[in-house]
This record gives sequence, C-alpha cells and structure tokens, in this order.
Amino acid sequence: MPYCEVIKEIMLANNLSQQKFADIIGVNQTTISQWLLGRKKPSYDNILSIYEKFDIEPNVLFGIKY
Repeated sequence: MPYCEVIKEIMLANNLSQQKFADIIGVNQTTISQWLLGRKKPSYDNILSIYEKFDIEPNVLFGIKY
C-alpha cells in the first residue's frame, strides 16, 4: 500500500482533518495535501514523528512487508 494511502487510513482511523494531522506531526496543511496526492514524501523526521505519535512502523508507512 502506498504511503499516501497509509496516511489516509491513519487520518480516517483517528478522525483527523488534514490541518489537525499537520498540527500533530508539526508540518503545515499544504505538506499533508502534497503527501496525500503523492507529490511529496514525508521526510525522515516526519516519518519518525508519524511512527511515534501513531505507532506506525516506518516500513508499514512505505508499504514494505516483512
């Protein structure tokens, strides 16, 4: 599953708007929009933030299965 789909699932599961998700991660809403459209990928620091705040393994975020 592409990272943009994983981010959408996280947002849906936690009932978060793009703005609220952005606030939690520490980025702006435009960045979240770009991630969801697949135009940009989260930086290393953003991946760690998602991992820490939502308990999502970095490999899962990028669709890597063991």
